[in-house]
Amino acid sequence: MRLVSQEEARRIAVRAQLLDGSATSVLDTVRRIGFLQLDPISTVAPPQQLILWSRLGPYDPNELERLLWEERKLVEWRAFIYPVEHLPLLRARMRQRPLNKNAREWLAENRSFRRYVLRELESRGPLLSREIEDHVGLRREDHDWWGARKMGLMLEILAAKGEVAVVGRRGKQRVWDLADRWYPETEKVSLREAERVLDDLRFRALGVRLTREGWEAHPDAEDEPVRDRVTLLSPFDRLVHDRDRAEALFDFHYRLEMYVPKAKREYGYYVLPLLVGDRIVGRAEPRFDRKSRALELLGAWGDTSRLSEALADLAAFLGAGRVETAV
Repeated sequence: MRLVSQEEARRIAVRAQLLDGSATSVLDTVRRIGFLQLDPISTVAPPQQLILWSRLGPYDPNELERLLWEERKLVEWRAFIYPVEHLPLLRARMRQRPLNKNAREWLAENRSFRRYVLRELESRGPLLSREIEDHVGLRREDHDWWGARKMGLMLEILAAKGEVAVVGRRGKQRVWDLADRWYPETEKVSLREAERVLDDLRFRALGVRLTREGWEAHPDAEDEPVRDRVTLLSPFDRLVHDRDRAEALFDFHYRLEMYVPKAKREYGYYVLPLLVGDRIVGRAEPRFDRKSRALELLGAWGDTSRLSEALADLAAFLGAGRVETAV
């Protein structure tokens, strides 16, 4: 075990996540940080795009789409994007990780519906979920667990099991097909080995982890001075996604308040941490108006002396014609 100080841990964490200015390309960045989380919220930009911008600065978002759907060097599974090299590890989870009790029971109760969805994809795929015709005799109904989205639920469960896969997008809608037609052949890995490798990949990507003894650095982690650059972080960024770890590492208390009633929010709806070098020094609430092409600053807190640099860089990435400050 290699223990380091909090100051060293901060430098290692920032470098491990390529937030030190060392990121070179979309593909290399995803490989190094391990995965990108997908989410429909795009107050500024979709999280996967914002996470890449924080490391690369202005880049072409179409590069991510090309790597996913044309070159297939990245793969989408369960709302995350992974390097395709991780597919053997993911497929071990697909094959061997049990579904939860609700999913197992629901799948057993809907065996004929499952067969119907797979037949439709086999004969007509790739398809949007709405293009898969309703099963004969299927009634749309509300349910305590799945609501009225029975087709969507079936596809999600079959994707978790590795029977179907997301093979593209039309706008914001996912396109589905049989997994065996989309995923390349891979070696088989046991679930135990897959979890061991994935755990080490996570540790490597984070650089440090907090143990009872203190901050432990990954054996391959490098502790060098961090370049003095400034950027804003997505709420889904791996540097701050674990809120307790971020507080212990940066002395920065951060919570996303979008689901908090407006009157009870301490800051704002979609607030982004401001990273300068290896310290989180403040936070800001930008919003991109896609009609007016304006990047609006709704609020700012903490040391925001270099916020304008980050906003200018973000505006360039978004193609915003101007930055408007409401504070």
